[in-house]
Amino acid sequence: MPRSTYYYHVQIYKHEDQDYDLKKKIRVIYHQHKGRYGYRRITLALRNLGLVINHKCVQRLMQSMQLKSRIRATKYRSYKGQVGKIADNVLQRQFKAEQPNQKWVTDVTEFNVRGEKLYLSPVMDLFNGEIIAFHIQRRPVFGLVKDMLKKAIDKLKPDDKPMIHSDQGWQNQMHYYQEQLKQNGLTQSMSRKGNCLDNASMESFFGILKSECFYGEEFKSIDELEQVVKKYIHYYNHDRIKVKLKGLSPVQYRNQSLKTT
Repeated sequence: MPRSTYYYHVQIYKHEDQDYDLKKKIRVIYHQHKGRYGYRRITLALRNLGLVINHKCVQRLMQSMQLKSRIRATKYRSYKGQVGKIADNVLQRQFKAEQPNQKWVTDVTEFNVRGEKLYLSPVMDLFNGEIIAFHIQRRPVFGLVKDMLKKAIDKLKPDDKPMIHSDQGWQNQMHYYQEQLKQNGLTQSMSRKGNCLDNASMESFFGILKSECFYGEEFKSIDELEQVVKKYIHYYNHDRIKVKLKGLSPVQYRNQSLKTT
C-alpha cells in the first residue's frame, strides 16, 4: 500500500471516529497498568489528566475496544490453627479510620509456583489502604509474622497506638506476638471463628494482589515471584489509584492529608 494511501485512510478514520483521541488515552492508561484498571479507575485517571468525562462514556468505549480489567479469582483461606479466645473482635467490621496509624489489619496468604510455596504477611492501614510493612518467607513459620510486626512497629511515631486486627491464626496467638503489642501500646483485635468478613479489607487486598500480578502469569521460580510481589506492593502503594481515595494512590492520599492537618 502506498504511504499516501495509508495516511489518507488514517485521517478518514480519525474524522469518522469522534472518540479517536479519547480511545487512544484510554488504551494507554489500560496498558500502562497492565489491564488492572476497570472503567471507574480509568475515568479517575482521565480526570487527573484534566479531562471532564463521565464514567458511562468510558465504560462504553472500553466495551467497544474489548478492554476488560482482570477478574479476581477465589480467595485463599490461610491456616487458622487452633482456635482460641485470645482477643475480642474490637474492630467490629468498622473498616474506616479517620487518621493514619489508627486501625491496622493483617493476615497471611500463600502462593504456589511449581510445587514451591511462598508466604506473604502484610499489615495494612485502614486510613488509606496502604501496606505499611510486609515480610515474605518460604515457610509459614512464626518469624514470618514476627518480622512483619517489627517492621511495622518501627514506623510508628511515639504517640501512634493503633489497633491491629487479624484472624485467629496461630502466629497471632503466640505469647511473643501479644507481648510485643502490649509493650508498644497496640490493641489486639481478632476475627470471630469462621468469619472471614471480619477481616474483609485484608482479604480484598489479597484478591487484588493475586488477580493483578499472580493469576494467569507464568513464573520460572519462587525467587522471580518474590520480586514481582515486592514491586507490585510498591506500585499498589504509590501508583495504583483508588476510587474511594478520590482518584489518588494510598501514599498520595496520606501525603495530602498530612498537608491539611
